[in-house]
Amino acid sequence: MSLNFKKLLLALATGLGLGACHYLDVEPVALLSTADTFSTVSGATSAVLGAYDPLSGDNTYGTRLSMYYPYDTDELIGSSGTFDTGRRGIARYKAYASNTEIINPWNNLYQGVERSNICIKYIPQMPQYTSGSAADTAAVHRLYGEALTLRAQYYYELIRNWGDVPVQLTPSSFDQNLSQPNADRNQTLTQLIADLAVAEKLVPWRSNAGVASERLTKGAVKALRARLCLQRGGYALIGNTMTRQADYQSYYTIARQECLEIMAQRSQHTLNPSYSDLWLGVNQQRRDNYNEILFEVGMAGSTATGDSKLGYYNGPRLNNSPTYGSTQGAVTVVPTYFYAFDSLDVRRDITIAPYQFASGSNNQSGVALNTIYDGKFRRDWHSPALPGTNNYLGYNWPIIRFADVLLMFTEADNELNGPTAAGKAALLEVRTRGFNGNAARAALNVDLSSKASMFNALVNERLLEFGSEGVRKYDLLRWNLLADKLAATKASLRLLQAGTAPYNTVPQYQYYKVVNGVVQWQRSFYRPSPSATPSGTTRVNWRAGIDATYVANLQPNGTAVQVGTTSVNSVGSGMAAEYVPGQGKELLPIPQTTLDTDPALKQNYGY
Repeated sequence: MSLNFKKLLLALATGLGLGACHYLDVEPVALLSTADTFSTVSGATSAVLGAYDPLSGDNTYGTRLSMYYPYDTDELIGSSGTFDTGRRGIARYKAYASNTEIINPWNNLYQGVERSNICIKYIPQMPQYTSGSAADTAAVHRLYGEALTLRAQYYYELIRNWGDVPVQLTPSSFDQNLSQPNADRNQTLTQLIADLAVAEKLVPWRSNAGVASERLTKGAVKALRARLCLQRGGYALIGNTMTRQADYQSYYTIARQECLEIMAQRSQHTLNPSYSDLWLGVNQQRRDNYNEILFEVGMAGSTATGDSKLGYYNGPRLNNSPTYGSTQGAVTVVPTYFYAFDSLDVRRDITIAPYQFASGSNNQSGVALNTIYDGKFRRDWHSPALPGTNNYLGYNWPIIRFADVLLMFTEADNELNGPTAAGKAALLEVRTRGFNGNAARAALNVDLSSKASMFNALVNERLLEFGSEGVRKYDLLRWNLLADKLAATKASLRLLQAGTAPYNTVPQYQYYKVVNGVVQWQRSFYRPSPSATPSGTTRVNWRAGIDATYVANLQPNGTAVQVGTTSVNSVGSGMAAEYVPGQGKELLPIPQTTLDTDPALKQNYGY
């Protein structure tokens, strides 16, 4: 942490106003001292709500951690263009330590750590923690469990993006040594997993908590513990080599058990039987009766510090629609991802939006295959409609869903015992929901006969289930598959451009009509184009959008690429264009501002 950032944290520690906490519309109590704050349950509650607050806003899950950091992958492409010193440098795997899009999220995450540390230190010292009324004791125990979990979430995000980061488990003080070295991430994760074992005993199940999914309950704590265990048991970049610890199976054992215990509480959390309803509900900001989302970041207030640009920065592009407003449409879909879905998988048309709104129009129009958008967060699905240019739509960011619990169980169970009937059942439960309950079609062409084939099916299922939820990149990293999947996807895009198998029936052009403002595609996405444009339709490039230039720009800037008979000089604007295995770019650089004030801290390999 930089010296200036230390001062900011210390101001929080001594004043403990904790900022304008919007969480669940509860305002923190601005008190004069930590003693005053932690003298009452309401004061401690306000402090913990303040520890939630850095989760929201532009610098964390409102924009950067949700829409800049998780891409490029084999699903989505971050803001298209040649790498730069901002978000495109991150997406193209050529980031810089001076990048403010790296510096500010780093600082915000450590702000969350500091606020959590304050609560973790002072809550157990409260008289109510050991000798209060039963209600007060339960309340402060719960608050302590929440603070432990929040700290684990902040450090998890730091570790999966930066690797070995400085770790501080107590509040900052002016007299402490400001030089903090890189802490071994495996030791940090081991500590956090132990903390969550404590937290899950203190935090109640959802039905006893009386709160929405913006606050942590037992199911969420257990699910996050399983997630950290899979991170601890997975591969991690050490220098320029992906390495796995010898004790990894012990963490898979914990993850499996945590998932089993959540799965045994279906009255608390289960799958919404409709994938469409789940995501329409997110956009309409209504409660899901099935509580599939165990924990989500609450967004509100239309401010850079408390809200999100989900549905504005990403989602289909809208241009001054009188009814729906404007968006940037900055995140696009890797064209081969569209064809990763079965034609009957309803998740495709929720996850992918192949349309936009023309300038000043309330009507959709079709787009080419090289510019299709991610679709889980859409401004045109907002309820009520939100015209104008406001960047902030109030969409929450789901941290973890019950579908993830099922698939984490499958992964851990398969690694330890696989394949088993229980592991297969969990995977097929998620997959069958994707086919609107059609179990026979869901099971078609899915090989679950061996441990290896089961793992491959899981890798594919998580790709289909969690598109645009910031999951894929980190899955591939902990499986040591990022390099392989990026290379395979680039090879597949060349096949798509050439129209060779398995893309030999993908049409060059697509045709649509607009009916009641909505695009209706008039031909199959899996059938070659007709020789003439069908009457009354509008033609757009489909496979034709994946041309020689598109394929060439998947390579680093300045590379001469031969595509068929055409030689194209790449400008490196395509998916993961600057990614080269062995350069250490799977992790982000530690901010230069922190390195300048912390002589004990070392920069990540390759920067």
